[in-house]
Amino acid sequence: MLSEDFASQDERFSRAFQVLAAGIDQKAFPGASLAITHNGRLVALKGIGRFTYDQNSSPVTAETVYDLASITKVVATTAACMVLYERGILQLEQRLVDVLPEFSGHDPRRQNVTFRMLLAHSSGLPAYVRLFERVRTREDLIHEALRLPLAAAPGSREEYSDIGFILLGIALERLTKQPLDRFCQAEIFSWLGLERTAFRPPWEWNPMIPPTVDDRTFRHRIVHGEVHDENACVMSGIAGHAGVFATARDVASFADCMLELGHQLVQPGTIQLFTRRESWPPGTSRALGWDTPSPPSQSGRYFSPSSFGHLGYTGTSLWIDPHRQLSVTLLTNRVWPDCASQKIKQIRPAFHDAVVEALK
Repeated sequence: MLSEDFASQDERFSRAFQVLAAGIDQKAFPGASLAITHNGRLVALKGIGRFTYDQNSSPVTAETVYDLASITKVVATTAACMVLYERGILQLEQRLVDVLPEFSGHDPRRQNVTFRMLLAHSSGLPAYVRLFERVRTREDLIHEALRLPLAAAPGSREEYSDIGFILLGIALERLTKQPLDRFCQAEIFSWLGLERTAFRPPWEWNPMIPPTVDDRTFRHRIVHGEVHDENACVMSGIAGHAGVFATARDVASFADCMLELGHQLVQPGTIQLFTRRESWPPGTSRALGWDTPSPPSQSGRYFSPSSFGHLGYTGTSLWIDPHRQLSVTLLTNRVWPDCASQKIKQIRPAFHDAVVEALK
């Protein structure tokens, strides 16, 4: 459990909170929940704005649960890889076809795709494919993902790939012989005491969850309490690339674990291995599952070169700086009512800069 010391947060982080309030005024997002940890203490925990732009909608609080989108890749899928790596069940240089033989095909290059490449987004798999438009079931979507042709030679370039993490999630289910959500709940979320973190959140959480999108093309309804990502939706909300919901407090607790200050999930050496920027392909900013700052970074100007983090399409982010013993969690539903606005790209780095300046 994180020790708490945020009685003076409104004064200390007034500028950072003003940046978010301005973002709400500019309709970058209708509301935000944030958590800041520093030196093992929770120094800020706050909700700003509302669930939607309707002034009668619920106010965002510290208990608001957000769709984390691609932060799922680090708090669930990558964390599971770290646990399994320590147990000797997952090998980074192991080939994907050894676990998913269905992945092999006519292209001999497919034999060379490894778990390291999937984690580092250098597998050669395409970035994103709208598989949900051609399938109806989880099984069919997995079948289609396994058959997708490579877009590049494995290891030749870095290209952020949802498809790679979909297949990584399926491979983890084969290795653990259980669904990804069940493994993550038992071995990560419950182990760390994350009480408001889950794939497919229970219906009783709905009053605490803002809607993400007024979907007029695929689901033809307001998406609320179910995963925003369409491919993950077809996968019943349980996927390696998206699907986890959580509070800012829970994400901050996970971050403190990654800073080796909280409840221990894996050994420090494993954390360092997975969060260190890869040396190949040349010029990549990727670590294993994680990203690292590369200017201009959404983490702002001040996060150290040893920092690591991840963004989520719905307007979520987590950045961790071991040098400063700092983590910043920012959760929003910037995709409400649609994804047209890109203003969060200016708000987010300004917010991180204001946080670091407040701690100097």
